[in-house]
This record gives sequence, C-alpha cells and structure tokens, in this order.
Amino acid sequence: MNQTKGSQSLVFEEAPVIISAASVAGSKEAEGPLAKLFDMTNQDDLFGAQTWEEAESNMQKEACVLALGKAHVDPKEVRCLFGGDLLRQGVATSMGVEALQIPMFGLYGACSTSGEALALAAMSTAAGYGKYMLAVTSSHFGSAEKEFRFPLGYASQRPLSAHWTVTGSGAFLVAPNGTHMREGQPEAGGANEGWRHIRIAGVTVGKIVDYGLKDSQNMGACMAPAAMDTIVQNFRDMDRTEADYDRIITGDLGYVGQSILFDLVRGKGYDIRKRHMDCGMVIFDQETQDTHAGGSGCGCAAVTLASFILPKIEKGDWRRVLFVPTGALMSTVSFNEGASVPGIAHGIVLEHF
Repeated sequence: MNQTKGSQSLVFEEAPVIISAASVAGSKEAEGPLAKLFDMTNQDDLFGAQTWEEAESNMQKEACVLALGKAHVDPKEVRCLFGGDLLRQGVATSMGVEALQIPMFGLYGACSTSGEALALAAMSTAAGYGKYMLAVTSSHFGSAEKEFRFPLGYASQRPLSAHWTVTGSGAFLVAPNGTHMREGQPEAGGANEGWRHIRIAGVTVGKIVDYGLKDSQNMGACMAPAAMDTIVQNFRDMDRTEADYDRIITGDLGYVGQSILFDLVRGKGYDIRKRHMDCGMVIFDQETQDTHAGGSGCGCAAVTLASFILPKIEKGDWRRVLFVPTGALMSTVSFNEGASVPGIAHGIVLEHF
C-alpha cells in the first residue's frame, strides 16, 4: 500500500511506537532547566574516560542500555541500530555501541541525526524488517570543540552568535504498533518510565538547503532555512497548517536562528511563533548559563526529546508534535576551504494515541 505523502513525506498505516527512551547528560546540562528530567547525569564530563571522544562513546552506551532496560528488551532482540555523532567516521557511535553487538547503520546528519535515526527506525519497523529498532545519537562539548573549532585549552573568544554544544546522548527504542509492555516494566507517566501512547505517525525527509552562509560560529542562521523548508513541506505534504500541531519543535536553532526561522516561514504564508519551541533554547538557562545563542549538537535535540518532549506527549499535554532536529553539514575541511555551510532538517510527526 502506498504510504508516501506529497513529495517528501511518509505516513504509516500502522504507525510504529516509541516504547522507551533514555537521556544521559553532562555537568552543564545538569545545571539547566531540564536537570531533574534526565535519566543520568555526571559531574565529570569525561564519564570515567581518558578522552572526550571516549567519554562520548560511554554516554551512548549508557543511553542505549538504559533505553533497553526500561523496556526489558535484550540487545539480541534488536534487529538494527541507527546511530551517529559529530566526529570523524562516527567513532563515538561505533566505539560506544560495539559491546551491544547489534547490527548497526552509522549515520551522519550533523545535529539532525536524532531525526534521521528515528525516521529510519520507524520506516524499517513499519516495513516489517524487525520488531525492535534502536535509534541513538550524541554530542560532547569537548570533542566537538576539538573537532570543529579549537581545543579547550586554547581559550578562544566565542561570538554571541555561537552555540554551546550539548554534552549528552539520547536513545529511543521503536517497535510495531501493538507491542505490549513486558512484565516488570514500570507504569508510564514520567521521564524515567516506559511509554504506552506515543507513535511516530509520519516523517518528512529533509533536503539539503544552502543559502551561501559561511559563518560556522552562527549555525542558527545556517540551519534556519533548512528548518523552514522541512516545516513548510510538511504542511503541504500533509495538508496541514501550524494550527494542526500543539508544538513545532526545532533542534538547535537557538535565539538567533529562531528569529530567522520566523521570518522565513512568514514569507511562505505561515506563522509558527505561538507554537514553536527550540531545544537549544530550553536546555540551558539564558540568564544564568553562559551559552550565548543556546545549545546545539546531536545530543541537544535527542536528550530534550527523551526527557521533556516525550513525557508531554505521553501524558496527553501535547497530542501532536512536529519534531524537526536541524543540522549544519560542515566539516573542518570544507570550512578551511571556504565552502558555505548547508543545512538539513528532518521532520518527525509524533502523536499521542
């Protein structure tokens, strides 16, 4: 049966469900507004490791183990794992999930990776390729700074448009609709508990959008056009407007990118200001934490989804959410060669049922 919708979207006749999620975060995130909602935090951002990269791998492993544990699912039962991070060759993911021995697809969508992983997990589940699919992603302030900017010891000046890469990892277990909670699984209703009522109803796959911006320290501006493109395409493909969603949530546009997004969407005939939320703006306190434009990184959208957004949907506070993590598709090589920074955003329609 044809499940395509419009030019870029899919709707699932039997929508897969998210049966568990887990979030692991670092010390700065543990001082922010969502601190009490995370499953695990650590005041040592090395997470017992010797390097930032190894620390990020440890976060990914912990997030996966927590998500599997909540659902009482053995790693051997998971058909595929979709995961990625910001580092070269995806080493945080490959080293982090190695011990689980789950067949893996390594992904790179920059900070949009949580959306990409969830989309592929949902599509694979809906197609009948396996009962359980695991989606995971992460980022780490220390490893990201070393990879894309300057080592922390350099103490470089950060412009006000710069984001603070979130130290965190989020994991999500996706299963077919009708999958029952297993014996011993906790009752639903909070960030640390199992889910019963959250489905992935549809997906809008993003395109690469490049407005020619070259400032890697202003990723909100680089990613806002891609967010606009995916949001508007979702409206058109699904024959909806902003009024059909309780929240439209971007991943990490921050304060600069949000204002640009509003202008771009308004130019297409929509006004999302009253329904918009950005994960990079809620994970840190703008008044008390020195994060400039807000949070960013693969972990930003992932941990906010796992700890804050999904419980809202589970309880029915939000009945339908368009989750749109955003990514700036740059590398150290492309930046040093003077290339522009294109963006991409994937839309995930999450519903209470």
